[in-house]
Amino acid sequence: MRNDDEPDRVEFRRQQWTREMPNLDTRGMAVLGRARTITLRVRPQIEAVFARHGLDTGEFDVLSTLLRSGPPYQLRPTELFNSLMISSGGLTARLARLQKAGLIERPESTSDGRSLPVRLTAAGLARTRTAVEEDMRLEAELIAGLSDAEFTTLAALLRKLARALEEGEEDGKEAPGSGS
Repeated sequence: MRNDDEPDRVEFRRQQWTREMPNLDTRGMAVLGRARTITLRVRPQIEAVFARHGLDTGEFDVLSTLLRSGPPYQLRPTELFNSLMISSGGLTARLARLQKAGLIERPESTSDGRSLPVRLTAAGLARTRTAVEEDMRLEAELIAGLSDAEFTTLAALLRKLARALEEGEEDGKEAPGSGS
Protein backbone atom coordinates (compact mmCIF):
# COMPACT_ATOMS: atom_id res chain seq x y z
CA MET A 1 0.00 0.00 0.00
CA ARG A 2 1.23 3.47 -0.85
CA ASN A 3 1.99 6.17 1.63
CA ASP A 4 -0.59 9.00 1.37
CA ASP A 5 2.28 11.51 1.27
CA GLU A 6 3.79 9.98 -1.88
CA PRO A 7 2.99 11.92 -5.05
CA ASP A 8 0.35 10.32 -7.27
CA ARG A 9 0.31 10.70 -11.06
CA VAL A 10 -1.51 14.01 -10.91
CA GLU A 11 0.90 15.45 -8.35
CA PHE A 12 3.83 14.22 -10.43
CA ARG A 13 2.42 16.07 -13.46
CA ARG A 14 1.84 19.20 -11.38
CA GLN A 15 5.48 19.07 -10.24
CA GLN A 16 6.59 18.78 -13.85
CA TRP A 17 4.49 21.83 -14.80
CA THR A 18 5.90 23.78 -11.86
CA ARG A 19 9.40 23.00 -13.04
CA GLU A 20 8.66 23.97 -16.65
CA MET A 21 6.29 26.88 -16.03
CA PRO A 22 6.67 28.08 -12.43
CA ASN A 23 3.85 30.63 -12.64
CA LEU A 24 1.28 28.16 -14.00
CA ASP A 25 -1.66 27.60 -11.63
CA THR A 26 -2.33 23.85 -11.60
CA ARG A 27 -4.77 23.78 -8.68
CA GLY A 28 -7.65 22.85 -10.99
CA MET A 29 -5.65 19.86 -12.14
CA ALA A 30 -5.27 18.75 -8.51
CA VAL A 31 -9.05 18.37 -8.24
CA LEU A 32 -10.36 17.86 -11.76
CA GLY A 33 -7.45 15.71 -12.91
CA ARG A 34 -8.02 13.38 -9.99
CA ALA A 35 -11.77 13.35 -10.56
CA ARG A 36 -11.14 12.35 -14.18
CA THR A 37 -8.67 9.65 -13.14
CA ILE A 38 -11.13 8.22 -10.63
CA THR A 39 -13.96 8.24 -13.17
CA LEU A 40 -11.85 6.52 -15.82
CA ARG A 41 -10.70 3.85 -13.35
CA VAL A 42 -14.12 2.96 -11.93
CA ARG A 43 -16.22 3.32 -15.08
CA PRO A 44 -15.43 -0.17 -16.46
CA GLN A 45 -16.42 -1.84 -13.17
CA ILE A 46 -19.66 0.14 -12.97
CA GLU A 47 -20.50 -0.51 -16.61
CA ALA A 48 -19.89 -4.23 -16.01
CA VAL A 49 -22.60 -4.14 -13.34
CA PHE A 50 -25.05 -2.65 -15.83
CA ALA A 51 -24.02 -5.17 -18.52
CA ARG A 52 -24.73 -8.08 -16.13
CA HIS A 53 -28.28 -6.76 -16.05
CA GLY A 54 -28.50 -6.38 -19.84
CA LEU A 55 -28.18 -2.60 -19.74
CA ASP A 56 -25.81 0.10 -20.89
CA THR A 57 -25.10 3.24 -18.88
CA GLY A 58 -27.69 5.35 -20.72
CA GLU A 59 -30.43 2.77 -20.27
CA PHE A 60 -29.57 2.42 -16.58
CA ASP A 61 -29.80 6.21 -16.23
CA VAL A 62 -33.34 6.22 -17.65
CA LEU A 63 -34.50 3.29 -15.53
CA SER A 64 -32.94 4.57 -12.30
CA THR A 65 -34.44 8.03 -12.89
CA LEU A 66 -37.87 6.43 -13.20
CA LEU A 67 -37.29 4.35 -10.05
CA ARG A 68 -36.14 7.41 -8.06
CA SER A 69 -39.28 9.26 -9.09
CA GLY A 70 -41.32 6.92 -6.85
CA PRO A 71 -44.67 5.28 -7.53
CA PRO A 72 -46.07 5.04 -10.13
CA TYR A 73 -42.45 5.16 -11.49
CA GLN A 74 -43.58 7.29 -14.37
CA LEU A 75 -42.36 10.53 -15.94
CA ARG A 76 -43.08 12.45 -19.09
CA PRO A 77 -40.31 12.37 -21.69
CA THR A 78 -39.63 16.07 -21.04
CA GLU A 79 -39.05 15.36 -17.34
CA LEU A 80 -36.67 12.52 -18.25
CA PHE A 81 -34.92 14.68 -20.83
CA ASN A 82 -34.35 17.49 -18.31
CA SER A 83 -33.17 15.09 -15.62
CA LEU A 84 -30.72 13.24 -17.86
CA MET A 85 -29.34 16.25 -19.78
CA ILE A 86 -29.08 14.38 -23.07
CA SER A 87 -30.32 15.10 -26.57
CA SER A 88 -33.93 14.35 -27.36
CA GLY A 89 -32.75 11.96 -30.08
CA GLY A 90 -30.61 10.10 -27.56
CA LEU A 91 -33.56 9.76 -25.21
CA THR A 92 -35.86 8.55 -27.99
CA ALA A 93 -33.40 5.81 -28.93
CA ARG A 94 -33.00 4.69 -25.31
CA LEU A 95 -36.75 4.61 -24.77
CA ALA A 96 -37.24 2.52 -27.90
CA ARG A 97 -34.65 -0.05 -26.73
CA LEU A 98 -36.10 -0.20 -23.23
CA GLN A 99 -39.65 -0.56 -24.51
CA LYS A 100 -38.60 -3.34 -26.90
CA ALA A 101 -36.93 -5.11 -23.94
CA GLY A 102 -40.17 -4.86 -21.95
CA LEU A 103 -38.63 -2.70 -19.23
CA ILE A 104 -40.78 0.39 -19.82
CA GLU A 105 -44.19 1.05 -21.27
CA ARG A 106 -45.85 4.13 -22.69
CA PRO A 107 -49.42 4.10 -21.31
CA GLU A 108 -51.96 6.53 -22.69
CA SER A 109 -52.02 9.79 -20.78
CA THR A 110 -55.41 10.93 -19.57
CA SER A 111 -54.26 14.49 -18.91
CA ASP A 112 -51.77 15.23 -21.65
CA GLY A 113 -52.36 13.77 -25.06
CA ARG A 114 -49.22 15.44 -26.45
CA SER A 115 -46.75 13.44 -24.42
CA LEU A 116 -47.12 9.78 -23.55
CA PRO A 117 -45.64 9.10 -20.14
CA VAL A 118 -42.83 6.60 -19.66
CA ARG A 119 -43.39 4.05 -16.91
CA LEU A 120 -41.40 1.12 -15.54
CA THR A 121 -42.97 -2.26 -16.14
CA ALA A 122 -42.92 -4.85 -13.35
CA ALA A 123 -39.91 -6.45 -15.07
CA GLY A 124 -38.24 -3.05 -15.40
CA LEU A 125 -38.85 -2.26 -11.75
CA ALA A 126 -37.37 -5.58 -10.60
CA ARG A 127 -34.32 -5.36 -12.88
CA THR A 128 -33.64 -1.73 -11.97
CA ARG A 129 -33.84 -2.39 -8.24
CA THR A 130 -31.41 -5.30 -8.55
CA ALA A 131 -28.99 -3.30 -10.73
CA VAL A 132 -29.12 -0.28 -8.40
CA GLU A 133 -28.43 -2.44 -5.35
CA GLU A 134 -25.43 -4.08 -7.03
CA ASP A 135 -24.15 -0.70 -8.28
CA MET A 136 -24.40 0.86 -4.82
CA ARG A 137 -22.59 -2.12 -3.23
CA LEU A 138 -19.77 -1.72 -5.76
CA GLU A 139 -19.57 2.04 -5.22
CA ALA A 140 -19.44 1.53 -1.44
CA GLU A 141 -16.55 -0.91 -1.94
CA LEU A 142 -14.75 1.59 -4.17
CA ILE A 143 -14.77 4.28 -1.48
CA ALA A 144 -14.07 1.89 1.41
CA GLY A 145 -10.53 3.30 1.73
CA LEU A 146 -11.96 6.50 3.22
CA SER A 147 -12.76 6.83 6.90
CA ASP A 148 -16.23 8.10 7.81
CA ALA A 149 -14.78 11.55 8.55
CA GLU A 150 -12.84 11.62 5.26
CA PHE A 151 -15.95 10.56 3.35
CA THR A 152 -18.03 13.29 4.99
CA THR A 153 -15.43 15.96 4.24
CA LEU A 154 -14.88 14.85 0.65
CA ALA A 155 -18.60 14.60 -0.08
CA ALA A 156 -19.20 18.08 1.37
CA LEU A 157 -16.37 19.61 -0.67
CA LEU A 158 -17.50 17.94 -3.89
CA ARG A 159 -21.08 19.10 -3.25
CA LYS A 160 -19.80 22.66 -2.76
CA LEU A 161 -17.86 22.54 -6.03
CA ALA A 162 -20.77 20.97 -7.91
CA ARG A 163 -23.18 23.64 -6.62
CA ALA A 164 -20.81 26.44 -7.61
CA LEU A 165 -20.56 25.03 -11.12
CA GLU A 166 -24.34 24.50 -11.33
CA GLU A 167 -25.04 28.05 -10.15
CA GLY A 168 -22.90 29.39 -12.96
CA GLU A 169 -24.98 27.41 -15.46
CA GLU A 170 -28.26 28.54 -13.90
CA ASP A 171 -27.18 32.17 -14.05
CA GLY A 172 -26.73 31.74 -17.80
CA LYS A 173 -23.00 32.14 -17.46
CA GLU A 174 -20.84 30.18 -19.80
CA ALA A 175 -18.94 27.46 -17.99
CA PRO A 176 -15.30 28.44 -17.53
CA GLY A 177 -13.16 27.05 -20.30
CA SER A 178 -16.10 26.42 -22.65
CA GLY A 179 -15.60 29.55 -24.72
CA SER A 180 -13.41 29.93 -27.75
